[in-house]
Amino acid sequence: MIQPQTHLNVADNSGARELMCIRIIGTSNRRYAQIGDIILAVIKDATPNMPLKRSEVVRAVIIRTCKELKRENGIIIRYDDNAAVVVDPEGNPKGTRVFGGIARELRYFNFTKIISLAPEVL
Repeated sequence: MIQPQTHLNVADNSGARELMCIRIIGTSNRRYAQIGDIILAVIKDATPNMPLKRSEVVRAVIIRTCKELKRENGIIIRYDDNAAVVVDPEGNPKGTRVFGGIARELRYFNFTKIISLAPEVL
């Protein structure tokens, strides 16, 4: 469960290393975000000499959460970290690689480009 002020790792090579959630995009009164939700985040740590800089506000898609995700067939998936991928306003990833496994549920939210860049879909 991701809420405002939550720090997330960045799972792509866009130049950002750490994000902090400042808003959940969608409805006005949502408290938590889960896998597949789009958030508004600020970059807290960035790689030098990259297009994204520290304190820049970006959109990101959550791809991993520590809170478990229960599927309809009874399988429970839980990750070790909270991670996101930086995207542009159209929903395309800004990086060219995605690190680590991602959940299959992103396919239902039409993030097929992120799924195609990922090394493993769980």
